[in-house]
Amino acid sequence: MANTGSASSAVFARVWRRLDWTSAISFVAGLAIVYGIYATVEWKFVATLDFHILIEYWQPLLRGAIVTLLITGAALVVGLSVGVIIAILLQLPIGPLRWLIVAYVELWRNTPLIVQLFWVHFGLPVITGISTTALESGCLALTLQSSAYLADIARAGIQAVPRGQWQAARALGLPTWSLWLEIILPQALKIMIPPFANLALSFLNGSALLGLLQVGELMTVATKISDYTFKPIEIMTAVGALYLLLNLMVGRLARWLEIATRIPR
Repeated sequence: MANTGSASSAVFARVWRRLDWTSAISFVAGLAIVYGIYATVEWKFVATLDFHILIEYWQPLLRGAIVTLLITGAALVVGLSVGVIIAILLQLPIGPLRWLIVAYVELWRNTPLIVQLFWVHFGLPVITGISTTALESGCLALTLQSSAYLADIARAGIQAVPRGQWQAARALGLPTWSLWLEIILPQALKIMIPPFANLALSFLNGSALLGLLQVGELMTVATKISDYTFKPIEIMTAVGALYLLLNLMVGRLARWLEIATRIPR
């Protein structure tokens, strides 16, 4: 027993020394990084920045942030509905229609949003004769692309539902609509929450591209204020802080939903 105790003490001492060295190295590395940042920054230029300008323009910036959140939220909600329908259709034996659906998903998922924005806003009126406002074009492009991504996420969520659930529902003679609405989709949607949250953050940041169409979201408002005040660094710093805040809010909400819908084990 004595030998066992001595061996345990020796192991503990070695681990403690290793942790102590790790802490010391981490502390020194942290100090080096902080000093490197301090030495690199031009503090005289930083002192000339005037962030008081934000007090004057905080209201339009806040309205722009709200518009950004609303546009992104609407695009994701509609995109989720369309994506789930597409994912269900891909599970059915629909023949050639499946090829069209796959082509739709691949087209909108594998082309840049900026190209889609210009095609929807400038190309769609020429091809169809239906013109859209900048806001409508931006929402439509975001919705179409989000539906393509969410279709793939929904497909993975549906396929992750255990096959025993399908077999049990069929053994009970449940109708198709009941199978999907009461058995499969509730479980699939729970599985989809983490990837959906990541996609929401990506689209929230990507919505800044709508500023190219002057939609009226945060980036459009910030660009106009920056051009008017000649304070681009101050304004864009505030924009970055607002995007960070919005992303943290969405991340917290997604985390709460994931915990609230977690299946007990």
